[in-house]
Amino acid sequence: MNRGRVALAVGGVLLVSAYAALMAVESLVLDPLAAVPGATLGEIHARLTAAGEDVASDIAWVIVTASVGVVLAVSASIIGLWRRFSLSTMAMIFLAIVAAGAVPAFLDGFRLGMDIADTYGIGGGAHTIWAGVLYLTSLAAVGGIVTVGIYKVRRRAPLDV
Repeated sequence: MNRGRVALAVGGVLLVSAYAALMAVESLVLDPLAAVPGATLGEIHARLTAAGEDVASDIAWVIVTASVGVVLAVSASIIGLWRRFSLSTMAMIFLAIVAAGAVPAFLDGFRLGMDIADTYGIGGGAHTIWAGVLYLTSLAAVGGIVTVGIYKVRRRAPLDV
């Protein structure tokens, strides 16, 4: 087994896992605390529950959406190592998973975030910089896909002498 391919597989899973972890922490901890300054998570959850919101369902949704990316990355690693994908192909797969992470990162904000907005009478947008960090990371991943794609195409192109 190629060491570079194994290192990329491990690095890709770690990258996607870090993105998923930040997405979950931002949606479940950082944003609620920023939206309701001075309140604890327990107080926020208690008030949401008293208002009839299903906090457990919101939390489960975020955890499931974050887990999907990690499962995809692990699957891509296993398949990529087994089928001996090129390094550039494996890199593009991991970058695509990170790029696609912007969608669940955005949707996660609608679950608990909108419940908080409705219950506390505040705006429903992102309340921390971390949502922006996730979106910019996804955008950078798109740039990485383009860069690796151009590299692959140029590497295969015959030289004009």
